[in-house]
Amino acid sequence: MSDKDRLPVKMRPSFVDKPTSPSSSSSSSPPSYSIEKDSKRYFGSNGNGKDCSKRNGSSSSLRNFLHFTFVPICLLTLIPNLVVLIWYTVMECDGSFSVMLWHVSHLGPAGFIINLWSSVNIFSPLAASVIFVYSVWALVLMTFIPGPRTEGPVTPRGNVPVYKDNGLACYVITMAAFVVLTVALKLTGRTPTVIYDRFDEFIVTMTVVSYIFCLVLYVKGLYWPSTNDSGSSGNFVFDYFWGLELYPRIFGIDVKVFTNCRFGMTVWPLLVCVFMLKSYELHGEIVDSALVSTILQLVYITKFFYWEAGYMRTMDIKLDRAGYYICWGCLVYVPGMYTSVSMYLVTHPVHLGPMLSGLILAAGLVSCWLNYIADRQKQVVRRTDGNCEIWGRKPEVIRATYRLENGQAHQSLLLVSGFWGIARHFHYVPELLLAFLWTVPALFQNLLPFSYLIYLFCLLIHRTHRDDFECKNKYKEHWNEYVCRVPYKVIPYVF
Repeated sequence: MSDKDRLPVKMRPSFVDKPTSPSSSSSSSPPSYSIEKDSKRYFGSNGNGKDCSKRNGSSSSLRNFLHFTFVPICLLTLIPNLVVLIWYTVMECDGSFSVMLWHVSHLGPAGFIINLWSSVNIFSPLAASVIFVYSVWALVLMTFIPGPRTEGPVTPRGNVPVYKDNGLACYVITMAAFVVLTVALKLTGRTPTVIYDRFDEFIVTMTVVSYIFCLVLYVKGLYWPSTNDSGSSGNFVFDYFWGLELYPRIFGIDVKVFTNCRFGMTVWPLLVCVFMLKSYELHGEIVDSALVSTILQLVYITKFFYWEAGYMRTMDIKLDRAGYYICWGCLVYVPGMYTSVSMYLVTHPVHLGPMLSGLILAAGLVSCWLNYIADRQKQVVRRTDGNCEIWGRKPEVIRATYRLENGQAHQSLLLVSGFWGIARHFHYVPELLLAFLWTVPALFQNLLPFSYLIYLFCLLIHRTHRDDFECKNKYKEHWNEYVCRVPYKVIPYVF
């Protein structure tokens, strides 16, 4: 163990601290902050940069209660049912929402909820053991696999998070280990597809774990924050839902890197492979629809880990605090919802034929490439300070200055060339198209396989509003100039 590792968490060089004024120094407990200001990062604005939390220039206590207490309570209690509902519809309703709704009308809403939860095992020793072993495995790789140093964006309070860029290596090692484990289990007459057979146990067990984990994060953020980028609103419900810390670290482990990348984004491809294997076991052949969907998802996820350093500069990391909203989402919602089309295809095989399979696969690969190139354009421009070429020409940029909470001046480049000159979020188009292409092999018999696509569409549209609101507040007149030069959010002349 190095001297660095023996230091208390707050003393480890996990962050580069920029000079700050005395008033911005960290304290032993997180300072209070404006609940309205921070929550707008989630709820956003009305699309015109106006505060959604105010009406007629004054705060509404009822609106505040709805936004900061009632809505979080509803999300905390109701959304976990959605993931279980997806599993229930696939397993008990032949993958049909129509059949599921018939059950609701037949049993009544209360009776259906009771029947839904009586169909699952609340806790499973097998699920708990698998989750624990995998988590230890992921933490060991995250800690000991080497990788180059990379930095995230400077925080509002002047900190620069530092990461070890070993995501791709951890991902490749994990997928290779899964192949070895699968072969070993098959040789002994066992199979990892027991995860599919008892997937409800894994969903519910992980939900329970995530509630406890988020409570631990709340207590840690309240009394032992990792940096001064933390704060409590005084509203327990909202603090638990939204989180107290922007970059919490426990024994040097970055919590959001673990939940978002090493768990959510790594468990997703593992489950896709498990479901593909289950399809082969059931049907005795590799069904082309399942194969095309699996390949496209794995290519997208591999691209994600190749680009992981760029992900550390996205909204998930630089704006969203580590609370229930993001942690439960990555620990439970990603494994449960994002894999829904693969789970559906296990019992609903579709034979596409070589030509249609090839067309869908080719279109999906092109979409993934376009999504990557768009993200890369912005990275290259910022890394080279604009001294590069985009589409054969020197890029046009807006040098936007802004100030941190401590008054320090910083500059960022707003790219007006390439894909970023077409629309402010044009890269969402190939991402949505790719999700459609790995879903369409299920065809259109049922709506359930398109659940993730519908969710992704809503999420990305919501993010366009959040991003505009955040950037307008951050860059001010520079953002107004950018909007004038790039007036469309996603699709030119449409949106």
